[in-house]
Formats: sequence, structure tokens, C-alpha cells
Amino acid sequence: MFSKHLSKLSSAYCHNELSSEDARRFSEHVIACPSCRLDFDEVKLGATLAQHLDVLAPPPSIWNNLVAVIDKQPRTFNRFHFLKPLAIATAIIMLIAGGLWLSRKLNTTSVQSWQVARLLGTPRVDSKSISATGKLAVGQWLETDSTSRAQLNIDDVGRVEIDPNTRVRLLQTSPSEQRLELAQGRLSARISAPPKIFFVNTPSGIAQDLGCAYTLEVDDAGGSILHVTAGWVSMQTSDGEPVVPAGAACATKRGVGPGTPYFEDTSENFRTALTRFDFYSAAEPSSKHSAVDVLLREARSRDAMTLWYLLSRVNKDERARVYDRMTALVAPPNGVTREGMLNLEQTMMNRWKARLGLSWDQAIAFKHGA
Repeated sequence: MFSKHLSKLSSAYCHNELSSEDARRFSEHVIACPSCRLDFDEVKLGATLAQHLDVLAPPPSIWNNLVAVIDKQPRTFNRFHFLKPLAIATAIIMLIAGGLWLSRKLNTTSVQSWQVARLLGTPRVDSKSISATGKLAVGQWLETDSTSRAQLNIDDVGRVEIDPNTRVRLLQTSPSEQRLELAQGRLSARISAPPKIFFVNTPSGIAQDLGCAYTLEVDDAGGSILHVTAGWVSMQTSDGEPVVPAGAACATKRGVGPGTPYFEDTSENFRTALTRFDFYSAAEPSSKHSAVDVLLREARSRDAMTLWYLLSRVNKDERARVYDRMTALVAPPNGVTREGMLNLEQTMMNRWKARLGLSWDQAIAFKHGA
């Protein structure tokens, strides 16, 4: 049943009417299927709006107006004569009720917020201490000192733990987007919502959830380091958007852009050379060349992921060396040629990307037979 579109199950999933196994499989299918994801987002948005509807009684004068409208309708002997005035009456009621609801919504100050729970010490929301639980509204800052920790709970999305010496701000909360700003410190996010709903802005880039768990840390200079423990995260910057899989990390530097993703169990020599290549060799071509030497020498088959990213970050002469090392570590996919890869032919790059597990949507679809 899970090999085709599952739009008809969106409502049941949204209202927790599926079994735990079907709910899990539906969630995984939605991650990989844009059509079902769109349908689910619409159902979820409708359910969210319905929760805010008030039960409103129309004013008595409406009924007099309806009677007048009905009386003005021409009398015919059509056996369906009653349908037209009934439709008009229904439409008028819906328009008036909708207008009244919209008017009340526009004139009601409704502060959107996330729940905050104190884990340790005295976390603060806009300088106000939290003793047990509280709320973080859009625009407010949550701050922890050296002895404080807190947790943000987001309905139907997940939870975010805030470490000591951290400042975060809620930027947006809606059914289609949840967004934080991490100005400094570290947070740990575990997200259960479909991909591309949860975002964290930092001074050097934006972490976009693709169905994952991760930690994100911002230093005093505005640089960040992302560690992914489950799923995938993309790090969006003006200079690129690398996808970081589970077990990997990616650094960014303010004003420089994203570094190259790497698996955290790689050698120290590999990590040091990659940092030098990404952030400290722009003005020294010889330094970049020597860094590539170390990367190619230290790379394992798993590090072909990093080499794939390097292909588009080196000149064509270096690219040949990088690609030859890649193919020595991992067999090329069908339909890929050396010449095409040296020219960064997009279709071939994408085939390698899928081979290395960097196409997060394709990987999930393949895994679960969607």
C-alpha cells in the first residue's frame, strides 16, 4: 500500500488515526514524495486554522435579510426550485461567518510562541527568568548563562535543547515554517516534522532540516560548526548549499562561506588539511595544493563524499587528481565519464551524488520502496 501516493491518508495521519507502524511509514513516504508532502501541508494548514475558529452566532438581522432574498426569487414549477435560494442562503451565511471570523482574527492580538522548559539554572526570556516553564514569542530572545540549560518544544515539529552561554531568538512560527536565530552558543535539535520546515539562522549560514537530528554551534566570530547525528541537514549560504549526512560535520566562516562536509571519524590530518583548504589558503595557491595532497593521501572510501564536493572547488588540473582518487575509492555509477566529470556535467555529478548518499530524497525513497 505504500508504493503509491498516500494523499488519502494525510488527514488520518494529521489527526493521529493511523497505527504507529503506518504513521511511521507514511512520514517516511512524505519526506520522499513532493506530491503527498504538498497534500499533507494543505491538510495540516487547514487543521491548524480550524483550531482557531470561534463558534459565532450570526446576528438576528441576518435571518430577516435571508427571508427577503428568498422571497424575491421567481416562483417556478421546477421540481428543484428550492435549491437555488438554499444555495444563496448557504453562501450568504458562509460569507458572513467567514467575514466575522476574519475580522476578529485581524483585530485580535494573537502572540505565536513555543513552549520553553527549564532544564538547569535560570534561563531567561527577554531578561525574565524561567522557574519551570514559559513561552518564547516571535521576536523574543532566550538566553542561558554558564550554569543554565533550557528546552524548546514545538508541537508536531520536535524539540531543541539550548546549552549554556547561548542566545536564540524565535523568528517565525507557522505550519509551513519554523525558524530560529542562533546568535551564539550551541543548540541540539531533534526534528520529526517533514523536511524543509525547520530552519536555524546563524551569522554565517542557515541550517535547513531535511529530517534529522543535529547540533549547531556559533562562536564569538560568527562562524559555525554543524554536526549531524541522524538524517540530513543542508547548510545554506550565498556561496553554496552543501548537504551534510548523518555522521558528518560542516564548518562555516562569516564572510567566507561554507566549508566542505566531512565525516567526523576521518583522520586528524584529513580534518586539518580540509580546514586549511577551506578557510586559510585563498591567497596561497601552494598551500591549497599541499592541502589537496594530504586529503587525497588520507582519504578512505567513505571520504569520497568530501572529494565529490572538492571537485567543484578546485581548478581543472587539481580536479583530475581528485576524480581519479574518487574512482579508486568508489566505483563510478553507470553513465558517468571522466571527461564529463572534469567538466562538472550536472547529470553525471547528480549520479555520483546519489551513489554517495547525498541525494537525501532519493535515498529515503529507495530505502522504503516509495
